[in-house]
Amino acid sequence: MTVREILRMGDARLLRTAQPVTEFDSDTLHLLVSDLWDTMRAANGAGLAAPQIGEDWQVVVFGGTGRNPRYPDRPEVPATVLVNPVITPLGEAEEEDWEGCLSVPGLRGLVPRHARIRYTGFDQYGDPIDRTVEGFHARVVQHECDHLWGRLYPTRMRDLTKLGFVDVMFPELAGLDDD
Repeated sequence: MTVREILRMGDARLLRTAQPVTEFDSDTLHLLVSDLWDTMRAANGAGLAAPQIGEDWQVVVFGGTGRNPRYPDRPEVPATVLVNPVITPLGEAEEEDWEGCLSVPGLRGLVPRHARIRYTGFDQYGDPIDRTVEGFHARVVQHECDHLWGRLYPTRMRDLTKLGFVDVMFPELAGLDDD
């Protein structure tokens, strides 16, 4: 139960493909999940992936913080631990919206994502998860799972003129995206 350092864009560890978890309900996995939650909450994150704290495992946590101060107009997402996720887009529809990232502090970009997805995987105990979601929930899942495959949101952007500093573009949120 520790707040860990969040790796920042430019660190090569963020570009690796994470390894699947093969042992569930272990002390090691529970400690990792606890550290992810502690680190995410300390940084006001909407989610966090294991590679962001230097751990090479397919584990993400997201939601569960109520209305997030970094995304005050977005709905709450249920607290979820997702291990070995698989994302399936449901339809061709995409939505563009602003995203930030704890590994890209101080910046936001307009990112296209699938509007509706099904995600499957497991919780830390090995119990299956199978959800169909849309909107902000779908965006958060896709964003966090990108970290497991070595992607950061700027690589998904179609127009880099829509990438900028939060304190310039969204002054009401200034200071909330800084680590």
